[in-house]
Amino acid sequence: MDQHSPDNKHEDGLGRNLHIGKPAWLKTKIPTGENYFWLKRSMRARKLATVCEEAKCPNIATCWNERTATFMVLGDTCTRACRFCHVKTGWPLVPGRPEEAWEVAQSCVEMKLTHAVITMVDRDDLPDGGADHLCGVVRTAKQALPSLTVELLVGDFRGKVEAIDAILPAQPEIWGHNLETVARLTPRVRDARATYQQSLEMLAHAKARAPYPLLTKSALMLGLGETQAEVIATMKDLRAHHVDLLTIGQYMRPSKKHLAIKAWIPPEVFDELALEARNLGFLGVAATPLARSSFRAHHLYSQALAARTLTATAASNQQGLPRS
Repeated sequence: MDQHSPDNKHEDGLGRNLHIGKPAWLKTKIPTGENYFWLKRSMRARKLATVCEEAKCPNIATCWNERTATFMVLGDTCTRACRFCHVKTGWPLVPGRPEEAWEVAQSCVEMKLTHAVITMVDRDDLPDGGADHLCGVVRTAKQALPSLTVELLVGDFRGKVEAIDAILPAQPEIWGHNLETVARLTPRVRDARATYQQSLEMLAHAKARAPYPLLTKSALMLGLGETQAEVIATMKDLRAHHVDLLTIGQYMRPSKKHLAIKAWIPPEVFDELALEARNLGFLGVAATPLARSSFRAHHLYSQALAARTLTATAASNQQGLPRS
């Protein structure tokens, strides 16, 4: 894989100044704008956490100024300790707040959303992993705004498929779960309780169990030491488990306590991988250095719907052709 090694010569012995030497294509402006500050005040007033803030997403200003945000429910403390993630770790032992579903729904209404992304921290401390609470959040949002489409970004629920079965009655349009990296690097990158095969199986189960045309989605980070061949193999694994949508972005180290960046991956490599992904049959692909799980979420959903319609039309036309 073509790559640029991080320029660390400006760092001190403790690894500080982590953003010095960052290539130009990864530099973003300081968040600003009227809608950005309005959303920030709205989130704090409702005591809502967003993955945009917790994960230090580089696209926060762009998305928030378009009045688009990813809601993070079930608190801001994750029971996992993935080595790339900035969300704090702990064992909360408190259930989701009953009023959270109403707060998310009201925010969707106030923001006049057409598509909402709802994600969650892993809650291994709860018997159902938070599944019942998440189902209630989705249902309430859809009841408050009937035109709303909902995308979930969830954990693996420790491989307990009954958690998936408990959420599907709320009928989210997209079921997202991130593979994050290639098989070889998974033990080093993700929490030990999260395995490569388990993630693939949970995605496949959601697709198979949904009594409606559910779309499934995953994401990969580059720059952790993977090869391009490994990335392509991972994309093939995702398609073998019927995953429809894919985002691919550059790994960005949140702090000196997290995994080091092995390489800066240039934009042209992302372009190559996007083409490969489309050739493999993904219905929607976002592959750029700054792409994150919910990057252009509604756009990818629209891509997938258009691709489905095109495929269905082609199949219908093919059936109507006279046999030779």
